[in-house]
Amino acid sequence: MGWIEAIVLGVVQGLTEFLPISSTAHLRIVPAFFGWDDPGAAFTAVTQLGTMAAVLLFFRQELWAIAVAWLRGLTNAEHRRTRDSLLGWYILVGTIPIGVFGLLFADQIETGARNLTLIGITLIALGVLLFIADRTAAQRRTADDLTWRDGVLIGLAQACALVPGVSRSGATITAGLFLGLGRADAARYSFLLSVPAVVLSGLFQLGDIGQGDGPSASATAIATVLAFVSGYASIAFLLRFLVSNRLTVFVGYRIVLGVAVLVLVAAGTID
Repeated sequence: MGWIEAIVLGVVQGLTEFLPISSTAHLRIVPAFFGWDDPGAAFTAVTQLGTMAAVLLFFRQELWAIAVAWLRGLTNAEHRRTRDSLLGWYILVGTIPIGVFGLLFADQIETGARNLTLIGITLIALGVLLFIADRTAAQRRTADDLTWRDGVLIGLAQACALVPGVSRSGATITAGLFLGLGRADAARYSFLLSVPAVVLSGLFQLGDIGQGDGPSASATAIATVLAFVSGYASIAFLLRFLVSNRLTVFVGYRIVLGVAVLVLVAAGTID
């Protein structure tokens, strides 16, 4: 992988990680459009550490409050019932499904799940679900109303994002909307829930960087830094956007991109 590829893919990763359009799909589609090699699952997971650093910086105060309250709650029943302590537990419970399924289906995720036809189909399918949720959900609840049931269900939705094209943020925001959360609250919780899953995934794949014919460590490092910068901008944009806008633009983008991928694959233009 050359520097140009690393720069392009790093920016793409950062811009698409938090938008409900699937960063993993874009890291597979963009190289296919340009005739580049698939950077692989390890590159995707490690560059996500850059976007995760953006989450840690952007939500540093909220994450610190959750961590402190959760730790205090381990030995203090009163602290255990606070909003921040409970959020910590919901995030941990919501991380279990993606951890379990990620380990069970690691080989499939790195090979067959990166099939472009599958990605095109999942882009369209989740786009339709996102549209239905955005149009029909009550959106009367806030993050303060989250329950153990919400933590488990949104965690299961996050696990679906192991399939490229589904989108981790898209799946969790969709689940949050169906559970009655407002758009901004669903997105905010989606970002917080992503922390343990993305960090563990990136660290798990870190040892594979630079191995075989995959991207070099230096190219991956460049992409990861750029993913951090563009990811921070993406978070700020989405939270402002969702305050007063529907998700229609992302739905339309997913469907158009999914159809384009399927048509190009069928025509043999991309492989």
